[in-house]
Amino acid sequence: MKIKLFLLLFVFFNLIVKAQKTIRYDLTIKDTIVNYTGKTKKAFSVNGKIPMPTITFTEGDTALIYIHNKLKKKTTSLHWHGIILPSQYDGVDYINSAPIKAGETVVYKFPIIQNGTYWYHSHTGFQEQDGMYGSFIIHKRNEKQLLPEYTVLLGDWTNANSKDVMRRLYFGEDWFSIQKNKIQKGVTQSYWDALKQGYLGTKLKNEWKRMEAMDVSDIYYDIVTINGKKEDQCLLPLYSGDKIKLRLINGGSSSYFWINYAGGKMSVVATDGKEVQPVSVDRLIIGIGETYDVIVTIPDNKSYQLLATTEDRTRSTSLWLGNGEKHYAEFLKPLKYFEGMKMMNGMMKMNGDLEKSHMDMSLQKMDMNAVMYPEISPEPKRNQNNGKMNEEKNTKDQNTIHRSNHDSENVESHMANMGSMEQSMHHISNTTLSSTPVTLNYTNLKSVVPTILPEGPVKELKFELTGNMNRYLWAINNKTVSESDKILIKKGEKIKITLYNNTMMRHPMHLHGHFFRILNGQGEYSPLKHTIDIMPMETDTIEFEASESGDWFFHCHILYHMMSGMGRVFSYVNSPKNPQLHDPKMDWKMFTMMDKMKRFMIQNEVSNQGNIGKARLENKRWGTQAEWKLAYKSDPGYDVEARFGRYIGKMQWFFPYIGYNFSYNRGKKDKNIFGQKYTDDTRNLFTAGFRYLLPMRVFLDARVSHDGEVTMKLEKEGMVIAPRIRMDLLINNHLDFTTRAKYILTKTTSISGFYDSKMKWGAGLTFRY
Repeated sequence: MKIKLFLLLFVFFNLIVKAQKTIRYDLTIKDTIVNYTGKTKKAFSVNGKIPMPTITFTEGDTALIYIHNKLKKKTTSLHWHGIILPSQYDGVDYINSAPIKAGETVVYKFPIIQNGTYWYHSHTGFQEQDGMYGSFIIHKRNEKQLLPEYTVLLGDWTNANSKDVMRRLYFGEDWFSIQKNKIQKGVTQSYWDALKQGYLGTKLKNEWKRMEAMDVSDIYYDIVTINGKKEDQCLLPLYSGDKIKLRLINGGSSSYFWINYAGGKMSVVATDGKEVQPVSVDRLIIGIGETYDVIVTIPDNKSYQLLATTEDRTRSTSLWLGNGEKHYAEFLKPLKYFEGMKMMNGMMKMNGDLEKSHMDMSLQKMDMNAVMYPEISPEPKRNQNNGKMNEEKNTKDQNTIHRSNHDSENVESHMANMGSMEQSMHHISNTTLSSTPVTLNYTNLKSVVPTILPEGPVKELKFELTGNMNRYLWAINNKTVSESDKILIKKGEKIKITLYNNTMMRHPMHLHGHFFRILNGQGEYSPLKHTIDIMPMETDTIEFEASESGDWFFHCHILYHMMSGMGRVFSYVNSPKNPQLHDPKMDWKMFTMMDKMKRFMIQNEVSNQGNIGKARLENKRWGTQAEWKLAYKSDPGYDVEARFGRYIGKMQWFFPYIGYNFSYNRGKKDKNIFGQKYTDDTRNLFTAGFRYLLPMRVFLDARVSHDGEVTMKLEKEGMVIAPRIRMDLLINNHLDFTTRAKYILTKTTSISGFYDSKMKWGAGLTFRY
């Protein structure tokens, strides 16, 4: 009897040991140099790899992760995206984890209490953008693997310096949109393009409402990748009728990806690591930070393409499944940007807010930009074959991906003559969606287990996602992280958040350390996620149980939006002291430096007539600006103006300021349109005034000096006449005027030609940083 009991205990002990293994990983972070497209760039690698190594656990394991920071003079961090773990290991600098110093090794040890598809990345500076992201896979405990599986980690890469990308976004730089030897995006939407395509009225209305050109992605990427490669091949043996589970992860910096498959439909079986009841779709769009598990079938003994295309359709990357003759997925053609601009004109109010529709704009059920998709037009279908467009009819394996019918003509006709946004969207919902591929949306997701939260007090929050492209400011309720306080929550509360997107961009909102329910009409089977994509004009509601402790970040996972301030921090009251952090005030100050980044630009034109330039040093609300003009031929003299002010309002169109003006005009007698005269060669003036963006994107600058002189000027800069041609116009109340044309050569240089009422005709080079 004792022997049997001993054997039983021995077996039981061994089962426990096996079920609770400690899995160790050593992750060494180093500076590196990469070259994906013929140009080298500094980057960050982990164990010599970009992306970082895939780390794998089984539910019930203990993770033991040694992080060795071998960077030169740089701190680093690692955040475990979607993983439930103690707050101190979440990996957000100064919020719940201490930065890992150069030369330092830290050890993270935490239990693995979940399963599914996740990923991990740096939460320090621009390190994720520059290579620090990887897959984090957790298998079910005691699960027998029924299907082969393959991890698909999507990424985007720019050869540009990531800090410089951010700086240029702050000042509305449109270099990323210019066609450059078929390398850049080519989506400038110039007046010439509008005229050629019959959209001049649309373009004018767009500028009347003070909007910038239509775009669906802020940044141009030189390459997008699957598992760090332009094209990946799954080497698992797959034959006719075989199924495979693909773990899709969007680890991009700011790229959404359309996913479609040449072998037919995809069955979605999990999202953000949580299982859902299978949904059969032709395509899905995966937001930054999201994950999906899909099952696909190999129809024949051939090779089938899983195609991932950026939302702006400028780049794509492929995974090949199976062996033999290649079958290509439907190639996604360029977007119809002027149709999107036309739709946005109907959505945007004159104050910059979006028109709230009476329709149910939520849960990705209705894509506002459907009018931009060429696949709903009645054009002949083309397939991609060896990089060329193939006019052949769709094969049996491909025609399930994209199809068009007579209804599409009705949509195009209706959109071209739409009387109102709501009529248009109603027509899309009843016509377009029935004639285009079956696309996954959040209403399709239904959990396999009940997800009802425990009873408890409810804390309700309303978050309006706000922002503007004029100065690249992204916020919640028009306040950035540094302008808001932590949101205090208590253990046992149910936190219910209503999110409304009052911007023209999608935002993938990610919650650290928790799963939330998306209230999508599935009742007690509402799906659990940690990241939700919210499209323009959408209102979505999520809720989560406050079951942890410590501080947790909630933010947009478009990394440049996050770093501009779109986020909040949830803080549990009465939490135990975090052993990694010791000075709460200083830690908060250091964390909020993220959206306090200084913004600097300088532009200088050197011409045969003189020198004209401007410089700006700003942050998200305040600005110091300087302008100068030196004429040394036609009318010798110089003029220097400096001003300091604050940007007011959500759209930041109003800029009151105080300033100083110093000018010298030899022997110049002048009079303005108000009859005011001045005769001094040299003038020193203290001023107060404002700049305001008028309709048609014309700036009004009005000021009064300490001696009572009133000065006003109207200026319109950067008119996009053609993809590489810009025009500036300026006139003031002295009737001085300038008209200037620039041809853009590179992102820093332009050829310019101008006529100035004082300097006369001139030509030169303009340099911009």
